[in-house]
Amino acid sequence: MEFASDNTSGVPQPVLDALVRANAGYAMGYGADAVTDRVQALVRELFEAPQAEVRLVATGTAANALALAVLAPPWGAIWCHAAAHVDCDECGAPEFFTGGAKLVLVPGAHGRIAPETLEEVLTRAGRSVHQVQPAALSLSNLTEAGTVYDPDTLAALCAVARRHGLGVHLDGARFANALVATGATPAQASWKAGVDVLCLGGTKNGLMGAEAVVIFDPDRAAEFDLRRKRAGHLFSKHRYLAAQMEAWLTDGLWLDLAARANAAAGRLTAGLAALPGVRLRHPVEGNLAFVDWPETMAARLRAGGAVFHDAPASDGGAGARLVASWDSGDDGIERFLALARG
Repeated sequence: MEFASDNTSGVPQPVLDALVRANAGYAMGYGADAVTDRVQALVRELFEAPQAEVRLVATGTAANALALAVLAPPWGAIWCHAAAHVDCDECGAPEFFTGGAKLVLVPGAHGRIAPETLEEVLTRAGRSVHQVQPAALSLSNLTEAGTVYDPDTLAALCAVARRHGLGVHLDGARFANALVATGATPAQASWKAGVDVLCLGGTKNGLMGAEAVVIFDPDRAAEFDLRRKRAGHLFSKHRYLAAQMEAWLTDGLWLDLAARANAAAGRLTAGLAALPGVRLRHPVEGNLAFVDWPETMAARLRAGGAVFHDAPASDGGAGARLVASWDSGDDGIERFLALARG
């Protein structure tokens, strides 16, 4: 009954098998190996983007912060949702890696920025020498509320950003979950909508620790390479990152894993929503949800061995953040719901 995070799950067997295969013999370091070459070709094919450059790092924080650093100078402004991971959960890494760019928070219901809100905010933004200069828009899909941006909304937001001279970064820590939820292709949910740099997250969806930064404008890749090395995020034994990513992207495994997680979250929250005193705070569109519930229910669940993070409601009432993983089984969901029913 582990619903604290999709970071807590294990690694699927095909990925472990790929690591064993990659461990045989010798391979050049720092990304000069054959597995990394295959990953680049695979991502280009999946995203219908032959021009894209693919770079691997081990953490989502490094992926996001380095990606934003190639979009925003130290005097730049990066607009993001008020609950965005880059603002709330990165310990100032974007500001550090950009050398001082400022995150500017934008409100929006259910974790999403509306295009008309972004237009209003950017229209009001100052551009004098006394202020940070417009540089980038950072979006998350899934959002931190567990909701999605469909391709049309994403394209509308990117169009607003373009009109105001901003590059667009997409935090895709749960990008696979968003694809499953919307039915969009990787291309439709990224560069075709106007995204410049995508952080394609694998760690929350079954990988031991591997994230891909997909740079759709190849002219930005050389700067990313230097920033990655300078920041200490260029792995010497790079094949072990690449092997994970290759296995994950092959034969649709990444989407299968995300579909399992989304379905598990749907079963869990459907059962909870049917109970008295329980309310879903946001639409459940991916693999994470926020629920408001009685404190007695939360205490009963914890006493029974359930693991989750508290997320108090805005009125101070009890609530939780529940995240399903690729390996969240039916037995655990049923035991959780039985405890919730009392």
